[in-house]
Amino acid sequence: MQFVPKAIPEIQPEIIPVKESPPPELVTFDVSGMKCAGCAKAVERQLMQHSGVISACVNLAVEVATVECQPGAVDAEALAKKLTDNGFPSQSRLGGNQREAEAAIIERRRQEIRQQINQLSIALILIILSGLGHVLGTKAPILSNIWFHWGLATLALLLPGGPIIVDGCRSLWRNAPNMNTLVALGAVTAYTASNAALLFPRMGWECFFDEPVMLLGFILLGKTLEQQARRRAASALQALIALQPATARLVDFKLPILDLGSQELPVNSTSQLHNPQYIEIPADRVRVGEWLQVLPGEKIPVDGEVCEGKTTVDESMLTGESMPVFKQPGDTVAAGTINKSGAVVMRATRTGQETTVAQMVALVQAAQTRKAPIQNLADTVAGYFVYGVMAISALTFLFWYFAGTHIWPSVLLGQGAMNMEHGAINLGNQLPMIHYQSSLLLSLKLAIAVLVIACPCALGLATPTAILVGSGIGAERGLLIRGGDVLERVHQLDTVVFDKTGTLTTGNLTLTDYLPIFVNSDLDFNSDINVGNSQDACSTISTISTISAIDDVSGNRQDACSTIDSKLLQIVAAVERGACHPIAAAILLESQKQALPLLPAEDFYTEPGFGVSALVDGRRVFAGNAAWMSEQGVVVATQLSESLQGKTAVYVASGGVLLGVIGLKDTLRLDAKATVDRLREMGLRVIMLTGDTASAAAVVAQQLGLTAADVLAEVRPDGKARAIASLQAQGCKVAVVGDGINDAPALAQADVGIGLHCGTDVAVETAQIVLMRNALMDVVESIDLGRATFNKIRQNLFWAFAYNTLGIPVAAGLLLPATGILLSPAAAGAFMAFSSVSVVTNSLLLRRRNFRA
Repeated sequence: MQFVPKAIPEIQPEIIPVKESPPPELVTFDVSGMKCAGCAKAVERQLMQHSGVISACVNLAVEVATVECQPGAVDAEALAKKLTDNGFPSQSRLGGNQREAEAAIIERRRQEIRQQINQLSIALILIILSGLGHVLGTKAPILSNIWFHWGLATLALLLPGGPIIVDGCRSLWRNAPNMNTLVALGAVTAYTASNAALLFPRMGWECFFDEPVMLLGFILLGKTLEQQARRRAASALQALIALQPATARLVDFKLPILDLGSQELPVNSTSQLHNPQYIEIPADRVRVGEWLQVLPGEKIPVDGEVCEGKTTVDESMLTGESMPVFKQPGDTVAAGTINKSGAVVMRATRTGQETTVAQMVALVQAAQTRKAPIQNLADTVAGYFVYGVMAISALTFLFWYFAGTHIWPSVLLGQGAMNMEHGAINLGNQLPMIHYQSSLLLSLKLAIAVLVIACPCALGLATPTAILVGSGIGAERGLLIRGGDVLERVHQLDTVVFDKTGTLTTGNLTLTDYLPIFVNSDLDFNSDINVGNSQDACSTISTISTISAIDDVSGNRQDACSTIDSKLLQIVAAVERGACHPIAAAILLESQKQALPLLPAEDFYTEPGFGVSALVDGRRVFAGNAAWMSEQGVVVATQLSESLQGKTAVYVASGGVLLGVIGLKDTLRLDAKATVDRLREMGLRVIMLTGDTASAAAVVAQQLGLTAADVLAEVRPDGKARAIASLQAQGCKVAVVGDGINDAPALAQADVGIGLHCGTDVAVETAQIVLMRNALMDVVESIDLGRATFNKIRQNLFWAFAYNTLGIPVAAGLLLPATGILLSPAAAGAFMAFSSVSVVTNSLLLRRRNFRA
């Protein structure tokens, strides 16, 4: 099978440009007081009205607002005060102790839940007392007395319903009505109409004091269940935050004797202040380079490197991998992981907000504030929802009072099948049942039912709760998805492009072949071997057809040949010392294994995707691919390239003369083939993109089962972004998986960039999905999780719109003339309460799904 690099068209779609202007400043606020999507929209509107604000995004589920603003143009504290003054108590996350701020937020939310549970308990007691009055009837005259039920309704409005009514009225006064406004209007109207019926019995109205009691009870029950479900949805993020250790044990590693297992002062210590074995300090005050002692069972306080001792570390909270990882001097450890078996001393390399766990927390928090574009319609509707519902309620009243009861007079007879009225309640004496309802009372009931059945919460919670659960599941399994917009793009993917080196392969190259070609060269590099005069037993080596396997260096050839091989390795190692690439690492490692001294080199230069050069003993030496050699005027024979088919060839030249070539080979990741097969089963096209030669790419492609059409080889780093743009121009929705600096432009250009955390920081920062584990199969899991989460978003939005689209007309009496179905305010309130609960519960069902590929 012939693999030919695919040409990239000359005319390309526009590639994402590099922004020269300073990036916008991001400010995050904790916002409380939001009750529904209408509140969230009101907060966004207030934020956008502030000068200097570019965009604002408010998440109802986690009560967080993220503001993108011009650098230095916005005073965060002033903006928070503005929101607070407008009824939404806010606090910016700038400055201060972040841990204390998070603890204060958690405590505030716990108090809110406790307060809701107390209010719910009172409401349930009132509902039970109200129900007993109807069940016992004349057996308990006090419980069936109309004044007793008036007292229950009054208590319901004053105690559990008080905060709802006050907040609803305030919101209406501020021109930002919310769900509480609708509930308050419904409950107060029902209470007022019942009072009118009680005080003016000649009107023939019935009293329905039970309606506000049951309405408020159902609303509070729904709110409590919703809060608990939202708390469960946010549990993964709270668990991540809890991973961040509070303290660190600072030690002086220069002490003559450092007992790793000791927590006591040295025997000769006279003062902990002057000669401590260790001292505990807050973990966020540790500085890079300081030495820390970590005992078994303790959390690693910051990212660092083990300097003394051996242990195993539980990294499951970061990677999802349950098996402890062995650590010894030189190995890296991450903050938040647990030291399992031995005491170690480590050196801090990243502290504070730079640690891995802090970055994970920041990524998850950012993800939970970014909306999916599909939510835009719901947000637009939510901004006018409450006003619309109030208008529909008014129209319902007017229609039934002036027209409906006259067109269908039969609706005034008896009670509907779904009417949750409880019969007439009198002053203690049984009166004949009222067989005819007042048209005014019926119209009023229908208007109240419209007010309380509408649920803006379902619209507001549809997207953020699904994202909250999905991002939490991802964080638990080492998959960091940056937001709802990414989830939507994941759902649209049809093509996945993999970088080869370090992604599909391990990136740990090994030297397999040497081919010294010193003929016609007068270079000696101060060597005792004149490479220009090597015409002896090694002359056969200079022929193009001869390849020297690395195993031959061990003694199966003549000493002169072995020495020439070593000299070639010395030369190329000196040049590659100035590069940061898997090829350079492999060459330097082999040089160290053979104990070859490094030749002096300076003036290093790297041409990404081509090679490196340096001055070695005063002469410019180039090491790189065939294209790099051509640019330097060095001719590489075709037969020479063919002799290294399927391997990565590093050509070495100086002064226009080819000194030799070294062949390297990479190994495929163990899970690469399974990953590619699984992605294909999911209906995705898999493409391999590499800057390596076509022959080297062909070997890997054959192992993966890829065809020639699915391989893009010999693509320069800047050409990778053009290659992705070309696929996008063909209508493909592309994900790019990479780990290196060279992959960053392609990751940015892709619809979804997937970066391996073991890769470079640039790749991780550019990617929209970050895989914390060094497992390629996580690509499958992240796409599967993204698809499942986005499906939940669509299900939630469908339910939210369908519920309101169907519920409001039914509450308005649509079915009343034909079927006699009449929703009482209490029944409507119950439906409203459980509609938002159903949205959150549906999102939580994501946790029952198995995403393991």
